[in-house]
Amino acid sequence: MKLSTKRWICSLMLVSMLLLCFAGCGKANSKDTWNIGATGPLTGSASSYGISVKNGAELAIEEINKAGGLAGHDFKFDMKDDQAQPGPAGQGYDVLYEAGMIASIGSVTSDSCLAFGAKAAKDNLFFITPSASAQAVIETGTNAFRVCFGDPDQGTLAAQQIKADGYTKVGCIYDTSDPYSAGIYEAFKAEMDKQGIAFNTQSFDKDNNKDFSSQVEQLKECDIIFCPFYYTEAALVAQSCVSKSVNAVLFGCDGFDGIAGMFSDTDVISNKILYITPFDVNSTEAKSAAFVSAYKAKYGSEPDQFAADGYDAIYLIYTAMKQADIKDLSLTASQVCELIKGVILQSSFSYAGVTGTMTWDASGACTKTPIIVEYKK
Repeated sequence: MKLSTKRWICSLMLVSMLLLCFAGCGKANSKDTWNIGATGPLTGSASSYGISVKNGAELAIEEINKAGGLAGHDFKFDMKDDQAQPGPAGQGYDVLYEAGMIASIGSVTSDSCLAFGAKAAKDNLFFITPSASAQAVIETGTNAFRVCFGDPDQGTLAAQQIKADGYTKVGCIYDTSDPYSAGIYEAFKAEMDKQGIAFNTQSFDKDNNKDFSSQVEQLKECDIIFCPFYYTEAALVAQSCVSKSVNAVLFGCDGFDGIAGMFSDTDVISNKILYITPFDVNSTEAKSAAFVSAYKAKYGSEPDQFAADGYDAIYLIYTAMKQADIKDLSLTASQVCELIKGVILQSSFSYAGVTGTMTWDASGACTKTPIIVEYKK
């Protein structure tokens, strides 16, 4: 009886040692790629943004790997669905980090990226968000950067453009419950006040974002209505303008990119729709044109600004890692972060992407030239 027990214990110890050995080998062998992670809305009302960023990022990864990757190793990209919610974004970060993420393009939307960024700051993991534009996102840590314009930039630019175009009857609708919308509005208001231009403001929140007839009615005398929010609500505002016979120009920010998909062939949209973006799908510039061609070939549709930003974010990480001469897969995320920052924060560094030529400062903010495009059905 004692002998059988001893044999059983020895057998159990042997099996345990073998399992540990295989587990250790699996962990070592699994890290044969440079793992880049992200979270974004792949389902839900904001899924257009997440899918576009994912598509752009995956196209960049495919091109980089086809060209040989980095130091003989391919890149791997994984985006977790966060449904534009902070909770799932934080959970997604944990899964990605545990799987060996060494750098990231963060989260797609601002609220999610705040949760993602708080965790990334603790690990000193480098991330550069394609599209989370709230100022607080890059204030989560010295490891936080962005490709897109910040909210204040867009609000200030919109006010300056409205003045330059000579509009005097100005309206504004914004979402009080959304940091993206509220942040742009505050900067817009500050610049409008500075310019001495009065304007009529209407608002809504996340619980009242399906019917904009009352807001449009209040702004029926306006020549232009500034709308710093996303394409889902923007399409509803445009439809309300038609029903109320309001012919004002609708002027939005980068959140309008995707509005084309909200209208059917039978929808009558009479308002001129403009929005701020760093990317023009019709650009003849060589790099942008090549990106558009490759994207259409892979996905069968034209890329929007979010796809372009995702593409640039991946290439920025790759370019910085290459210039930093990173070759060792055993480097920690924190070590990689410091090496990437050492490259992109040099005064001589700039990156020419499909969304423009970009530079960064220690705050994580990106400087590049915006353009204003008109939606055409």
